[in-house]
Amino acid sequence: MPKWLKIILKVTGGIIALVIVACIVISVYIAYNKQKVLNLITTELNKNLNGTLTIGNIDPTFFKGFPGVSIVLKDVMIKDKLWANHRHTLLNAKELYVSVNAMALLKGTVDINKIEISNADIDLFTDSTGYSNTAVFKAKPKDNNKPEDKSSSTAQLKRFELSNVNFTVDDRKAFKLFKFQAQDVNGRMDYPATGWNAHLKLKTMVKSFSFNTQKGSFMKDKLLTGPFDIRYDSKSKLIVVAPNKLGIGDDTFTIGAKFNLAKGPADFTINIVNDKILWTSAANLLAPNITKSLNMFNIDNPIAVTCDLNGSFAGGGDPLIFVTAKVKNNTVTTPGGKIDDCSFNGIFSNNYINGKGLNDDNSIIKLYHFNGKYKQIPFTVDTAFINNLNVPVATGIFKSHFDVAKLNPVIGEQSLKFTKGTADLKLAYKAPLINFKLNKPILSGTVNIKNADVSYLPRNLHFKNTGISLKFAGNDLLMNNIRLQTGNSVAYMEGRVNNFLNLYYTAPEKILITWQINSPQLHIAEFLGFLNARKSDAPIRSKSGKVNLHSQLNTAFDKGKAELHLRVAKVYYKKFLATDATADLLLADNSIRVQNVRVKHAGGSLKLAGNIIQKGTVNTFLLNTQIDNVNTSNFFYSFNNFGLKSFTYQNLKGFLSAQAHITGSINNEGNVVPRSINGVTTFELKKGALVNFSPIQSVGKFAFPFRDLENITFSNLKGQFNINGDKIVISPMQINSNVLNMDVAGVYSLSKGTNIALDIPLRNPKKDTAIVDQNERNKKRMRGIVLHILATDGEDGKIKIKWNKNRPKKEKPSTEVADSKQ
Repeated sequence: MPKWLKIILKVTGGIIALVIVACIVISVYIAYNKQKVLNLITTELNKNLNGTLTIGNIDPTFFKGFPGVSIVLKDVMIKDKLWANHRHTLLNAKELYVSVNAMALLKGTVDINKIEISNADIDLFTDSTGYSNTAVFKAKPKDNNKPEDKSSSTAQLKRFELSNVNFTVDDRKAFKLFKFQAQDVNGRMDYPATGWNAHLKLKTMVKSFSFNTQKGSFMKDKLLTGPFDIRYDSKSKLIVVAPNKLGIGDDTFTIGAKFNLAKGPADFTINIVNDKILWTSAANLLAPNITKSLNMFNIDNPIAVTCDLNGSFAGGGDPLIFVTAKVKNNTVTTPGGKIDDCSFNGIFSNNYINGKGLNDDNSIIKLYHFNGKYKQIPFTVDTAFINNLNVPVATGIFKSHFDVAKLNPVIGEQSLKFTKGTADLKLAYKAPLINFKLNKPILSGTVNIKNADVSYLPRNLHFKNTGISLKFAGNDLLMNNIRLQTGNSVAYMEGRVNNFLNLYYTAPEKILITWQINSPQLHIAEFLGFLNARKSDAPIRSKSGKVNLHSQLNTAFDKGKAELHLRVAKVYYKKFLATDATADLLLADNSIRVQNVRVKHAGGSLKLAGNIIQKGTVNTFLLNTQIDNVNTSNFFYSFNNFGLKSFTYQNLKGFLSAQAHITGSINNEGNVVPRSINGVTTFELKKGALVNFSPIQSVGKFAFPFRDLENITFSNLKGQFNINGDKIVISPMQINSNVLNMDVAGVYSLSKGTNIALDIPLRNPKKDTAIVDQNERNKKRMRGIVLHILATDGEDGKIKIKWNKNRPKKEKPSTEVADSKQ
């Protein structure tokens, strides 16, 4: 071995031996003078404290810290001078291990190899006045006139370890609470000229991470695991946490941060990124007030999110929060339903308007390029905003184009059912959100439906090739360019509902639709469904007890009212044909009110007003009608002879005017219920003729063999009928004709019970045509022989003519003379 190498080894060995001896001496000294050393350390440290530091015991640990000088402090406690008031101990450590570099001590510097703290509680407390127990550490007075001592050294920590340490920052003034349960933290420190660097691995349970204790904790009861690389620049007083992977619960995030210590309490910026996280996992990391809202939604597959937090550890209130999210071809569940194939870019910020605070009132959610399918209906919302989470309001523009049959699952098939056609929607909306569901939206825009086949199920009505244009203007709904076709009927409609949106959500039964309807032709038989009583289903309620969209729409259809103003060129009903028809109708809850009906028919006109009450399969009606100068034959033909069997449209000619006030019942097929009509009818027949009326002809065979009874004409005939079920009571009336005169009174029955008395003088009316004076003509009308005939029921169902033997005798002498000549 070379001599020089021997010398080096000897010197090195000597130094090591010297260090070992020194450590042994120090350790032995401490071991035999523990109380003295403990008192010295305690006394010295308490000089710089506004409070007390107590150490229960001290032990040297030679082998654990070799070649450094190491000791273990047990039961270390630090209390500030106001501890008795707030009872928060700054430090309470069962064991505090310190290892110091012995060689550095010899050079006059303190180089801490390692500090280990185990089974400890660190509690940084600030009360509501701003006083903190960190005031236990005295601030070192600064003398601006004294030059800086560059020869002095500071203690440098190389390694540290925390085991089972509870760390708390409880700021009652700022309403902040940070509590961590450090299960295992290992770190090392480097000290470049610019400051220091720290590299650590942690395993820490978050018990509270509350920027505002009134709203709760972020990441509560989540385990944090992973490495951190931290750098401090002494010139800028900036702590930078390099972005790194950190496990939070079951998810891994990339987290970076900055802490600015230049101005009092640190300002911070924290950046959090996760490219693949489930919605529920992300929601459960946030404060309860946010989590509660987010849990009303769900996104099936993982999404990409970023979160930036900017704030200060001083003062109250939340930090600035800025979150982004990207959703691609996902399934989103909302309180209003499920959205498939959903994609959007989302942004959340609690600073919508600068200067209005960082809070829920000033928060906003922005959704860009939001598109998806709701119950197979595709839609797009270019930009949607939801601002003010305390009283949230949603705005946006909704667009969609789809086959209208896809509406059936959305609106339910209790009122409307579409089988063909397309729909185009473009609606701008603004609406408050209640439980994140649109409530009473203000809409503007249009809904256009083209070439649609639709059935209105409550009335069993079917329309084809239907076109509808809906326009929302504020709370009102305008319905334009509507074309309805059912069978041979076509109608063009314009409608309006005032205050539609308010009523739809609060009182759909109060909705009133006003229609202006024009039609080239209507076949009433195709609308007999309106005679059916509307089906009234019980409101459909969700599990939460709220009435759903189906129920709202059904209630609007079932209980709402419709006011119809019709102008129809031609109206058909069975044999009935009318032209130039006008009418005002009100369709209400199981009733139809008819007003101002005017039509041209059979060369004359008809006016009508009334009401129909719908009761199951039978409907009651009240009808007031006026008939002016209609062709009698055509009129009777159109109404199927009004149920008369022995008297048809072929037996009567002339021009009829009449008034009727009747009540009755009609079934759902539009047929009058037998024996249901009651009321009074008065009539006047001008230029009338009775043609081939068999009851008169049967009498004439033997009473008037030489008169033409096939065509009996009369210039003016008036009468009144009282209708009581199947009985028509004919009030006494005079019939004056070219062939004979007669007085008629009695009962005509549509079934059985006909009993009509006819008084027919044999005197030929032609003999009286030369008498100009009407009074004189009336006196001679019943002179001579008078036949008293009774028309009754025959066995074959036809009217039977016989002598009226039991008729009451008249008191007038002229009548008695006539009777004696029979």
